[in-house]
Amino acid sequence: MNEFVAAIIFIIIFIIFNNLNTKIRKLEKEISDLNYKINNTLPTQTEVIHEKTSADETFIPQQEQVHYENIKHENEIKENPTPDQKDWLTPVSDFLKQNALTIIGIFTLVLGIGYFVKYAIDKNWIGEAARAGIGFCTGAGIIVTGHFLRKNYQAFSSIITGGGIAVLYFTATIAFREYHLFTQNTAFIITALITAASIILSYYYKSEVLIIFSLIGGFAAPLMISTGQSNYLFLFIYITLLNTGMLAASFLQHWKSVGWTAYIFTTGYLFFWTNESPELLSITFYLISYVIFYIFALHDYLRRNILSTSDIAILALANFSSILGLLYIFDTLKYEPPIIFPLIFAAVNTVLLFREFTRRNFGIAYSVFAGLVTSLITVAVAIQFKTHLITSIWAIETTLLLFIWKKTGHKVFKIFFYILFPLVMIAQLITWTAYFGTKDFNIILNTPFITSSFTIISIILNLHLLRNRSKDSNGKDYTFFEDLITVVSYGVIYITFLLEITYHISKMPWSAIFSTGLLFSIYYIFVLLLFRKLLNIRSDIQNVLIYLLFFLIISNTSAAAFPVVSDIIAKKLHVSFYFLHLLQWIPFIYVGYRIIPSSEFHKQRISYWMLSLVLIISVSCELHHSYILITSNDLPHSYKASEHFNILYLPVVWAILASIFIYTGLKKNIQEYNKIGFALIGLMIVKLYGYDVWQMDNISRISAFIALGIILLLSSFTFQRLKNMIRNMVDKKDETKDSTD
Repeated sequence: MNEFVAAIIFIIIFIIFNNLNTKIRKLEKEISDLNYKINNTLPTQTEVIHEKTSADETFIPQQEQVHYENIKHENEIKENPTPDQKDWLTPVSDFLKQNALTIIGIFTLVLGIGYFVKYAIDKNWIGEAARAGIGFCTGAGIIVTGHFLRKNYQAFSSIITGGGIAVLYFTATIAFREYHLFTQNTAFIITALITAASIILSYYYKSEVLIIFSLIGGFAAPLMISTGQSNYLFLFIYITLLNTGMLAASFLQHWKSVGWTAYIFTTGYLFFWTNESPELLSITFYLISYVIFYIFALHDYLRRNILSTSDIAILALANFSSILGLLYIFDTLKYEPPIIFPLIFAAVNTVLLFREFTRRNFGIAYSVFAGLVTSLITVAVAIQFKTHLITSIWAIETTLLLFIWKKTGHKVFKIFFYILFPLVMIAQLITWTAYFGTKDFNIILNTPFITSSFTIISIILNLHLLRNRSKDSNGKDYTFFEDLITVVSYGVIYITFLLEITYHISKMPWSAIFSTGLLFSIYYIFVLLLFRKLLNIRSDIQNVLIYLLFFLIISNTSAAAFPVVSDIIAKKLHVSFYFLHLLQWIPFIYVGYRIIPSSEFHKQRISYWMLSLVLIISVSCELHHSYILITSNDLPHSYKASEHFNILYLPVVWAILASIFIYTGLKKNIQEYNKIGFALIGLMIVKLYGYDVWQMDNISRISAFIALGIILLLSSFTFQRLKNMIRNMVDKKDETKDSTD
């Protein structure tokens, strides 16, 4: 019953298609007749239009004629853009738009044939040999159909022919793997013949689409007939022959996509072989493949001295993918010296660089070869210092991509940079894990830090290149990704030095480690602020860094310093470590006196309160710590000394600071400092009368009141003097003005 329904549906589809085909033929005939009539009448009409135009042009004034010619020229430019203006993805997009249905159709047809064969097998209509015969005949029939359609429907014919080749490949694979109709060698010969025939057809039809189909089938053939036993010598001899045919076809027809297809498959096979069974023989095929793809990339350069985006990309990839595989083999097999290959590749590129230099041609090609030579030598240095290979190579390659993008303006290199940069960060995270669980690293001269140093050098160069490209072609500022890359880059530099420092002091008490980490963080931000103009740090980012610096200073003075003082008293740390902690005052004072006045930090009123809060906490805590270290011999005495300082001396310190704030506010006419001073006095009085006075003995209580009273009186006297001075200045100014009038 199902077979009967299927037959009816097939007959209906055939009738509909036949009617549609008849209508299309009638329409084509009508269009042909119409074109014939138009061509016969066109010369007469053209002459009339030309005469009319010539007559009209005599009445156009000269200025309007010039304006007309300019508009006409602009329209011609818009209608016929130059090849440089055309996006490199446009041909691919146009091809997919125009042939999407054809591609889907041929794919569906192949699936339909497959399901039909499966159905026939399930019904036991045909045997195994007959099944293979049907597959080969079907593939050949599709190819023949494409051959007859090639004149009028070139793209459609290429896709049809490619589908036929795919059917042949799958039939040969199934006949070998499932039906065992012939041996592996016979299957390989059949697939090789299919590949050779398809390449010949591609060249004969001059079809780039068809040769891509052929190459994909050719590279997939070894996988199709594989039995699980590796014969890499035979495999890569076959791949080398395939790449040689690719190189010849690309030279004859100038097909770039052919080379890219071959490069992707060849690199995949080489990497798999390297990982599966690294051996000396694989080095030979790496070098052969390097030469083939280098010649492919330099084809236009040697003929016309032109390096396209595609050529530059494959030059960079061929160099670095070959180095990665070769160095992995050397490292696995313990061969020496591993730097020989980067230096050999650098020498090859140096020859081309010297060629450009002698010709005094300092264009794109010169920049590309210079970037490659520098990158390869840097890789050699990184290998010599035994860095983590992938991290160093990827970091150097990001800089190369960014450099080439800046020199050429091709956005594809910027896109690849955006893709590779996160991979570098992931590799760097893995590199940092070497610090954990290892206890015998030398200072600085250790693998994680040296690897990180190459990453830092790459990052610094990247930041320099991004800063010089602060605006794109549309005049827009940095993109979000570039801002994010900048932040992450500074973070990598910070973490690298922090991990190196903390690793080498990891045996000290945790208080010393924490305090040292905070001190390094303070100085790191201080350096960024110190070189803010050179680093091109925006004003809003400067303000964020200043606030972050203040937060770290408060943390180091309060949270980190208390445990340090306790460990010094307990003899776990030397007293000199406290003087190291005091180094935080250098950046704090410098930022307060030199950087803040010239910045936009004080645009917000809260900034005065933040600066004053840091000063109050820092001065109070430092005096507290110094008092404890001077008066205490052990921890029990330190607790009593701390309580004594907080009750007796802290109010005095706050009163002095409050007076300084009020004096500064009056002198510089900054109302916020006046408010801060009086607020601190109020806090001090609340503390004194609410808590301190009840914890003192009589003598201390009397001393505190007397000292506080004297300070308040002196402050009041100072304020009155300032007030009188200001009033006298205003009165004299008014008298001078009246006498002048």
